[in-house]
Amino acid sequence: MAAGGHPWRPMGLESVGGHGAELGAEALVPALIVLIVCLAVIAANVVIIATIVSMSGPKEVIKYYLLSLAASDLLAGCVVAPLSVYPALVHQWVYGAHVCRLMGYLKVTLWASQAYTLMWIGVDRYLAIVKPLRYDTIQTKVRCQCWVAVSWLSAMVLCCPPVLGLSSPLYDAGAYICLADWSDMLGYSATVAMMVLGPPVITSSYTYGFIFHMAARVRTSYAQTLDKEYLSAVVENLANPDIVMTFVLTVLFWLSWLPYIGLRLFEFAAGAPVDAPFLHFSLFWMGMLNSVWKLLVYLVASEDFRRGLRSLCRSLCCLCRRSASPVPV
Repeated sequence: MAAGGHPWRPMGLESVGGHGAELGAEALVPALIVLIVCLAVIAANVVIIATIVSMSGPKEVIKYYLLSLAASDLLAGCVVAPLSVYPALVHQWVYGAHVCRLMGYLKVTLWASQAYTLMWIGVDRYLAIVKPLRYDTIQTKVRCQCWVAVSWLSAMVLCCPPVLGLSSPLYDAGAYICLADWSDMLGYSATVAMMVLGPPVITSSYTYGFIFHMAARVRTSYAQTLDKEYLSAVVENLANPDIVMTFVLTVLFWLSWLPYIGLRLFEFAAGAPVDAPFLHFSLFWMGMLNSVWKLLVYLVASEDFRRGLRSLCRSLCCLCRRSASPVPV
């Protein structure tokens, strides 16, 4: 599947050109898979954004976090992933080293923004249980929008050195993607890895662990020691299906991407690539499918989302009927 025998290689100007690879079934199959994943990601997140935006009534603050996730997935589906279709056909990167460096930066930035956003979703659900009577005053729309902006800005700033030319781009010829090469900046790379992976993993583990622990405790004699008004608010918030939905979103995100992250960390520690192009391809694009599974999670776990989607479909059908009806002369 990969040319040259190595699943990844440094991306230089000398390895950019050359479109003479023969197109066969071996090339068409991965290119078709990449194209299908791109279209599925775009379609799923257009539906998510259109549904959430079109929902009537005041929007809950969590909707802004979900819009941030969908916007990140849509950018990946529209800008980043499509550039892998043609390289899958010709078995090499054909867009130049500068584009390769930019795509590597966008990939890690969009991924980090999602990790931070999921972390803030966990904090939001945690506050709904810890401070149920003051939740509406603590988690305002403006504060939520600020946390979304902080997530994006933090990801953009932390991951910017590779795009500034401080390291050479890296082309994964097994997955047909460009990555940021952090091997030239070991100290900075370790710091970024701790700042990007550490807070989301630790925070999400603690917040959801506390939530499910509290859900178990309110069913025991512990509930009798709580103020009745507080207990009533806690029980009501624990019954909110958004808790299970956001927990599943977080778990799916990490389960989707940890195999590819683990592979890259193993290669980094070993100092050599794993010569298994199919493994690179399958693990990376399995991670990209996380952008599609979100729609299925919303459909299964959220009645509000299903109701909003039905309303959106009815509105679109009415518009189509009005546009198709003859105009009276």
